[in-house]
Amino acid sequence: MSISLSSLILLPVWISMAQIQQGGPDEKEKTTALKDLLSRIDLDELMKKDEPPLDFPDTLEGFEYAFNEKGQLRHIKTGEPFVFNYQEDLHRWNQKRYEALGEIITKYVYELLEKDCNLKKISIPVDATESEPKSFIFMSEDALTNPQKLMVLIHGSGVVRAGQWARRLIINEDLDSGTQIPFIKRAMDEGYGVIVLNPNENYIEVEKPKIHVQSSSESSDEPAEKRERKDKVSKETKKRRDFYEKYRNPQREKEMMQLYIRENGSPEEHAVYVWDHFIAQSAAENVFFVAHSYGGLAFVELMIQREADVKSKVTAVALTDSVHNVWHQEAGKTIREWMRENCCNWVSSSEPLDTSVESMLPDCPRVSAGTDRHELTSWKSFPSIFKFFTEASEAKTSSLKPALTRRSHRIKHEEL
Repeated sequence: MSISLSSLILLPVWISMAQIQQGGPDEKEKTTALKDLLSRIDLDELMKKDEPPLDFPDTLEGFEYAFNEKGQLRHIKTGEPFVFNYQEDLHRWNQKRYEALGEIITKYVYELLEKDCNLKKISIPVDATESEPKSFIFMSEDALTNPQKLMVLIHGSGVVRAGQWARRLIINEDLDSGTQIPFIKRAMDEGYGVIVLNPNENYIEVEKPKIHVQSSSESSDEPAEKRERKDKVSKETKKRRDFYEKYRNPQREKEMMQLYIRENGSPEEHAVYVWDHFIAQSAAENVFFVAHSYGGLAFVELMIQREADVKSKVTAVALTDSVHNVWHQEAGKTIREWMRENCCNWVSSSEPLDTSVESMLPDCPRVSAGTDRHELTSWKSFPSIFKFFTEASEAKTSSLKPALTRRSHRIKHEEL
């Protein structure tokens, strides 16, 4: 017969309760205390006692992983892909390990943006003081001076940061599908300036300061003997509380607090801030947006707040499985009309790439991204997006509108 670890730990408590219940009424208080203890013990949390320490490497080399020549993350010794279940039956620990690796990946992508793509890291707010929380974006050297074209990249929500589409793809697939680097390199090759937004970097985390609460006995005029008795009771109470906490959360992490970044406290705020301080100031005659998932919602919010400016400067917008909703966001009729003419949304679908997909919303045309995986929509629609931008630019030059839904018809003709 197998006995679980939690049963072994709780066995003495159950025995004590049985013994107490055999006693008289005077033992009721002890029974209540033990019941209180049992109610406070979370068996899932209790199992953390067997977890290895939450102490992970801070480099890829420390994890014994590296990116190969194909941009795939592989184990240095075995050549195998990343293994999530490193410790069997310890999901929380494995998740923490995955998150620690993800933070290293974020820094690695930042380095690639600067070293491999030659982008500059620009601190924001632009007028930030030395002590206040700051974020940053990335820009090409000619982002503000290029007179022709500027491409702006906005990722979705969650743990991703500037330069990423999906952390899961970077770790489990490759850098090309999971990062914005292919978009950046091709854009620069085709003469675009580039700005990479960082809409999820909304705050910094600092450890919560420990607040010392002065006990009543410290400031009272009570006799010393009475104060000592109170202090003794207080120490016993703290001892019991620490005992409970030991079982409730044996690997308690630091309590953190969030300090929000001025004018960049949300993806929507960030998009407006970067527009006002950088994109609106750029010399480019044609501005193009690529916005994935929640990034599409942030763009629509930007349009609502800066409609006239966006219309005068933006030539075309490529959305990839955008989660925007023109009704919920209360986008006006003129915005919806502009989006129908100048936006295209590549959505997750099992249909071939660029096949027209029916939409229930009266905003922009929807076409298939050629994949039913949300996180892959940007990468799979990559060639079509650049073609869409080229056609939009040519149409603007010749005062014609781009044919946004032509692709599904072209595919059918090619098959014939």
